[in-house]
Amino acid sequence: MQTSGTNRRLRLLISAIKDGTLIPRPDFQRRLVWTNKHKEEFIKTVLGQFPFPEIYIAAGDVDTDTGKGTELLVDGQQRLTTLLQYFSGSPDLRLGTLCPYSALSQDEKIQFLEYEVVVRDLGKKSIDEIKEVFQRINSTKYSLNAMEIHNARFDGALKQFAEKLSKHSFFAKHRVFKTNDVRRMGDLVFVLTVIISLLTTYFNREDLIEEFLAKYNDLFIHSELVWEELLGVFRVIDGIGLDSACRAWKKADLLNLIVEVHRYTVKEKTGLDAEYAYRISRFYQSVDEYRTRRQGGADIDRYYNSVIQAANDRSNRIARGEVIKKVIRCKKAF
Repeated sequence: MQTSGTNRRLRLLISAIKDGTLIPRPDFQRRLVWTNKHKEEFIKTVLGQFPFPEIYIAAGDVDTDTGKGTELLVDGQQRLTTLLQYFSGSPDLRLGTLCPYSALSQDEKIQFLEYEVVVRDLGKKSIDEIKEVFQRINSTKYSLNAMEIHNARFDGALKQFAEKLSKHSFFAKHRVFKTNDVRRMGDLVFVLTVIISLLTTYFNREDLIEEFLAKYNDLFIHSELVWEELLGVFRVIDGIGLDSACRAWKKADLLNLIVEVHRYTVKEKTGLDAEYAYRISRFYQSVDEYRTRRQGGADIDRYYNSVIQAANDRSNRIARGEVIKKVIRCKKAF
């Protein structure tokens, strides 16, 4: 595939996007969702006249009567959108200490607009060919799982908070995360699932993770509260004295234990009675015994079946939660 590389002044690219002759392709451009901090740093790059990687365009439609045509922005959408937001004073861009475009001197404005962007022109290509080029530009050495894709797109407040929480000594002490969990971001998935479940309710698999990463990309307003509440929950669970081999340290089981202890002690502000530790320990022992004896009552049967298959389905998370809720509240569950 032959391509040509040229330089274009930023003002020409901005004008082309504004008048619709340079068309972004958001349907296949799913790159990093920048926070305002990312955007600020990128704008500083341009204001400082430092280079940034080339963008890719392709030929679009041509009006054979007027001779006017369009171009498609194949790669570089977020960069050019950020610069357009800065130029137009968009309310979607919060600049912090960065000087707005309108407050720049005349020379600084000209320097910004005359900034030369390296453009790689793919020429006339079909949409399928353009998508393949985009995928190859952004390809990795192995197939990414959902969380690794989210990680490539989001680097904001909620993700950073979840990373901090995943490294808490509580998880290391109880060996919750295996080597492969850490390697493939299973630890981050688990912690995000816990946080979102506390803020909302049980949900299906990883369905809400992308939504919440996007919602709290710039600011996670619940960080201090969630951190303190979870530290309290960790202390309660540590106080139970569960054996290191207890199934409670499996991620599916631990999710429900954390959420239900949180609901009881934090949301309902109810104190735990003196027998709670014994009941919880005995409950998990009964679940493990059920594997061989198949005896233990309806709740044990319900809990066990909710973890042996499709453990991360919403219905099974709810089922386990309802059983754990009974145990914590001193109702018959086994």
